[in-house]
Amino acid sequence: MPDRKTLVLTGASRGIGHATVKHFTAAGWRVLSVSRDPWTPECPWAEGGENHIQIDLANMADVERGIGEIRARLTRGRIEALVNNAGISPKKSSGQRLGVLDTEYETWLNVFSVNLFSVAALARSLFAELRAGAATIVNVTSIASSRVHPFAGAAYATSKAALAALTRELAREFGPHGIRANTIAPGEIDTPILSPGTDEIVREQIPMHRLGRPEEVASIIYFLCTGGASYINGAEIYIDGGQHV
Repeated sequence: MPDRKTLVLTGASRGIGHATVKHFTAAGWRVLSVSRDPWTPECPWAEGGENHIQIDLANMADVERGIGEIRARLTRGRIEALVNNAGISPKKSSGQRLGVLDTEYETWLNVFSVNLFSVAALARSLFAELRAGAATIVNVTSIASSRVHPFAGAAYATSKAALAALTRELAREFGPHGIRANTIAPGEIDTPILSPGTDEIVREQIPMHRLGRPEEVASIIYFLCTGGASYINGAEIYIDGGQHV
């Protein structure tokens, strides 16, 4: 099906990434999934093996290599959507968050390389393909980008705040070329990476008193990549059941 739209999705190996692949695939899109892990048959979508690209987003040399592979996989020389979902949030050995006093330079650099620098590199290097597809860029930040979170470390939170700023820059710079850029900021989503103690946050901070579902996030990502969102550019959408209010 050569006329299918193409999504490039980072952080596709679990949680929100899995749900996003399934949502777009069900809508007829071709999904080029990107993660640092190889594709496995456990990934619940067809064509996964032939459409997966293994890239270590913490390694800029590997990012450049991977961008070449993405470009080579395109059948029409264009991308209709780029979703930057990959993110890392290192913890102490005890599972607690890392504050500024606990975080070494190498950790800061690793977190920012994955959560921010790789996003800029993908947008810059794939600009021609994004322009050809009148694409939408969706960057996944976090509720931690706008408030101190008990489980999200300092490097993670500041990298996500910087990603929100980068999104505004992309919206301004790429908008005249027909490329929209928006941000979604999920709160507590029911994925395997939830930390112990999330139940207390749900009970005390979320007006809806429940976790979000990965499918609820994926549906907003999909909406932002469709014609219904054609005049939404530079926006940030919280998907957190009201936790941010």
